[in-house]
Amino acid sequence: MDTLAKTLQGQFVAFDGPDGSGKSTQINRFVERFRTQGVTVREVREPGGTPIGEQVRTILLDPENEGMTLPCEMLLYMASRAQLVEQEITPALARGELVIADRFVSATLAYQGTAGGIRVDWIQKVAEVAVAGCWPALTIILDVDDQTAAGRLNPLLDRMELKGKAFHAKVREGFLEQASTWPERYRVIDATMSEDAVETAVLEAVKNRFLHEISAK
Repeated sequence: MDTLAKTLQGQFVAFDGPDGSGKSTQINRFVERFRTQGVTVREVREPGGTPIGEQVRTILLDPENEGMTLPCEMLLYMASRAQLVEQEITPALARGELVIADRFVSATLAYQGTAGGIRVDWIQKVAEVAVAGCWPALTIILDVDDQTAAGRLNPLLDRMELKGKAFHAKVREGFLEQASTWPERYRVIDATMSEDAVETAVLEAVKNRFLHEISAK
């Protein structure tokens, strides 16, 4: 097990970004890399990740629920997240596992906040209750332009993916604003590159965040 792998034990890293940014591919590569080095990885997704959370996910992503209000939507995401943190993330971190999340509060800030219109400070207050201090040490934003993202999406779009081009442009803006606001715990990766190039950039971002922190102590 190399130094980086050892350092990542007991850490919490979230991957986020617009729909079509290639999160699933990069998460799979990242998880496989460190599992082969002997790191115990707990992989979770949002919304979902628990029996209760998966039921909430079905409600949130069902195109039939187009009449859902924005506050309801935001609170359902947070409810799923609260269950995930208490049932899965916090115990895994306590066991010294590397937790990798497919989306976290960053997604709610971008989708329901910047794009949806709910005040960011309101979302932050609800998030404090939902995550109970359990924040990612690093959030990796896979950034991709609208045209590239649209070409990568499954033609069977879910309720969030169906919200339209203007909405998703605001989502991207929201992710980039977060990275600018909290540069110490966010890293933005150009996800229009090849899968191998993105993987390399992700790894470099993780090294810079965790290994530099060790050397600075």
